[in-house]
Amino acid sequence: MSDYLWFEGIPFPALGFEKEILKEIGDKFVVRDEDTVMLTYPKSGTNWLIEIVCLIQTKGNPQWIQSEPIWKRSPWIESEDGYHTLINKEGPRLISSHLPFHLFPKSFFSSKAKMIYVIRNPRDVLVSAYFFLHKTNLVKNPESLINYFEWFLKGNGTTGDWKNHFTVAQAEAFDKVFQEKMIGFPPELFPWQ
Repeated sequence: MSDYLWFEGIPFPALGFEKEILKEIGDKFVVRDEDTVMLTYPKSGTNWLIEIVCLIQTKGNPQWIQSEPIWKRSPWIESEDGYHTLINKEGPRLISSHLPFHLFPKSFFSSKAKMIYVIRNPRDVLVSAYFFLHKTNLVKNPESLINYFEWFLKGNGTTGDWKNHFTVAQAEAFDKVFQEKMIGFPPELFPWQ
C-alpha cells in the first residue's frame, strides 16, 4: 500500500510519479502542433477514449491496438515512464493526462495541438475511483466509501478536485455551449440543473 505524493497541494499516486517531472511538465515539456491530447479526470473513461482515438487513427484496423499496450500508444505525461517516452517520441503523439489545468504544459496554449476532454458525472467518478483504489496498491486504501466520499468532497481525489479540474472560464464556456446545444431537450433529462 502506498501513500500519496503531494505536489502543489494535489495528491498523486506515489508510485511512478516524481515532483521534478511534474514541475518540468508545466515549464519545459513542448506540446507539438501535430499532437493529440486526451485529458480527463481519473475514472472518467480515459481508456475507452484512447481505444476509440487509436481506432480512428488506424481507420478501424485493430492491429495496432492488439499488438501494443495502451500505455505505449498514449503515454501518461505525468507519469515518470510516460514523460520519458513522450519526450523521445518522434512524429505525432497521442498524450494521455489527468493533470488539472494549472499544471498542464504551458506550451499547449501556443500550439495547434488538439485536445479531447471527457467529463463524467462526479457520482460515477467517485464510485469508480473508490472501487478501483480499494483493489490496487497505487495509493492508501480508502477504508470505506463514506471515508472516500468525504476525502473526495474536500477536493482530494487523485489529481485534485473534480470541480476545479477546469478553470472557472472554461467551466463557464462549457456551460454556455452545453446550454446552447441542449435547447429543446426536456429539462428533466438533466437532473443536476
